[in-house]
Amino acid sequence: MPHLHIIGICGTAMAGLAALAKERGWLVTGSDHGVYPPMSHFLKDLGIPLQEEFRAENLQPPPDMILVGNAISRGNPELEAALERGIPYRSGGQWLFENVLEGRHPVVVTGTHGKTTTTSMIARLMDTAGWRPGFFIGGIPKDFGLGARFPQSPWVVIEGDEYDTAFFDKRPKFLHYHPKTLILHNLEFDHGDIYPDLEAIRVQFRLLLRLVPANGQIIANWDDAEIRVLAGHAFAPVVTYGINRDDVTYTARLNSADGQHWSLFHAQKELFQVNWEFLGRHNVLNGLAAAATCLHHRMEPAMVKQGLEQFLGVARRLQERFAINDIHIYDDFAHHPTAMATTIDGLKCKVGSKRVWVVVEPRSNTMRSRAHQEKLAPALHQADFVLLTRPAARGLSPDRLLDVDTVANTLNQGYHGGEARARVIANGIEAAEYLTGHLKKGDHVIIMSNGGFDGIHDRLHDSLKKIYS
Repeated sequence: MPHLHIIGICGTAMAGLAALAKERGWLVTGSDHGVYPPMSHFLKDLGIPLQEEFRAENLQPPPDMILVGNAISRGNPELEAALERGIPYRSGGQWLFENVLEGRHPVVVTGTHGKTTTTSMIARLMDTAGWRPGFFIGGIPKDFGLGARFPQSPWVVIEGDEYDTAFFDKRPKFLHYHPKTLILHNLEFDHGDIYPDLEAIRVQFRLLLRLVPANGQIIANWDDAEIRVLAGHAFAPVVTYGINRDDVTYTARLNSADGQHWSLFHAQKELFQVNWEFLGRHNVLNGLAAAATCLHHRMEPAMVKQGLEQFLGVARRLQERFAINDIHIYDDFAHHPTAMATTIDGLKCKVGSKRVWVVVEPRSNTMRSRAHQEKLAPALHQADFVLLTRPAARGLSPDRLLDVDTVANTLNQGYHGGEARARVIANGIEAAEYLTGHLKKGDHVIIMSNGGFDGIHDRLHDSLKKIYS
């Protein structure tokens, strides 16, 4: 049994690779710093030993191969030891292609938003139809309980991340995947720590299009102007989708404002209606992309409908964690203004006049910077109340750090409801304390963070339970 050691194993991608390697028959170990759920629980359930600090001693006995997470850089003690000892190493993307994708049919989902949910939906649809796909997803789909599975057929569904690959490979991860079917879901500026502007990201997507063979397939979101332009660079045939459009191959027509009821049309002919629990136009678009992909590959419409309506969702995507005294607390991974706005809009359409609170931890490299300074307040405008934590500098100078005070002041302009509508707080601990003293029956609270956020959900649960039990 070959031994694979993963440096930075608690990242969603690397934890998924750990699962694939273990399923493939490798002995897997790993290490990371700042371990928190759900990945720590995921790895424990798989029986994968996890060291919570980086130490050269973690490489004893020497592994046969090392996978290096993209957050790992020179100076890491394990990486330095591996280089000094000449232990073979790979990036996650390279290992995935060599051990899983090569010789199969990779279905790669790309875009600034919705990748995880759309990839999970496609995997669920294929599983419902008995296609036995493998998958590699940057989250935990509730349908499967894990983010990666080795394929039992030619089909492999992959979340195509445009972030860079490793300290020695600065290409986007998705360039390693060589898609046979490529979903172009949307394109906006993101990852300001590695891309100077939107054009730099466009270049990488154009390179990706060159990898799709002429007998492959592009599935493109025609609602997105960037995607319409990008699709003009395709060498493979293009299938289009969009909402309430007559110029696309597949369209969705909304039957309710909250997005829970919609109909899917192909070439102006209604195929079926979807009734599900997911909120918002963005989720309809995710479902439409998944349906278009599977229908194009000749899945029966009845199977597509069944898979969509039975889809359970993804952890940390507007996931309701608990409700006490009709106060509903949600966990959401959104860390881009567009994703925030669509998530809030979906919940507001559902709950009507009830108050919606949004708590934001600007944690990602892009959100901590001023890349989205002007977009953040408009994205949060539909919320009734907003709490913003001060971002950690982590190398950013004050003039490059997100100015949360200005965001809060913008949201408070023209508000005359007593206490300020938006407030700046220090951390998740202070947020939980403030919410405990201000929440009322019927309130809905979306906690937006891509990290652990000081255990805010558990803190809030415990404090509310003391009050209302």
